[in-house]
Amino acid sequence: MESASVPVPHGAGGHAAEHHHHGPPEANVSSRIDKQTLGILLFIISEVMLFGSFFASYFFLRVVVNPEAWPPHPFVLPVAVAGMNTAILVSSSFTIHYALEGIRKGNRQAMKLGLVLTWILGLTFLFVQINEYVHLGFSARTESFGTIFYSLTGLHGAHVFIGLCLLTAATVRAFRGHFDQDAEKHLGVEVPGIYWHFVDIMWIVVFFTVYIL
Repeated sequence: MESASVPVPHGAGGHAAEHHHHGPPEANVSSRIDKQTLGILLFIISEVMLFGSFFASYFFLRVVVNPEAWPPHPFVLPVAVAGMNTAILVSSSFTIHYALEGIRKGNRQAMKLGLVLTWILGLTFLFVQINEYVHLGFSARTESFGTIFYSLTGLHGAHVFIGLCLLTAATVRAFRGHFDQDAEKHLGVEVPGIYWHFVDIMWIVVFFTVYIL
């Protein structure tokens, strides 16, 4: 028995069939997050894994290699200075949030002020950390303790430097009038802000792990 053929209607249905898309959708079409934000989030995940490997080494050295005292005698860590530096960096999370909220509400002056204050606080943090290194009395070659201390704090310091570079670019663009409250047009502030919050949170973990525990 021959099957009855169904005629294909002309018009809109025919055009829809002609333009039917085969294969996967275009990049980010089905995603609810823009590609820039997705990119920085994936990068942060990889950085968390990097820090995790350093923390694993730290706890191995502290628990297995040298469980008696930390830091080993006669070294002393400047907890008060590091605590002050922690307060400086945590404050910068509030200023970068202030900058982002400013541009979301169309307040360019608030955005500029927040970015500049964040940059100053970040630079101050780096300056204090470098000054701390100068006066510590031990180096990265001083036993395994010195190596892991400089590795963890130095790794974080490198991330602060990268964050400052991102903030510098965002600040220059802000003063040139590149951003407005349209969500797609202030990603240049939001993406560095996400990264900066990550840097702040990671330092809190480093501070409590290395200086307090």
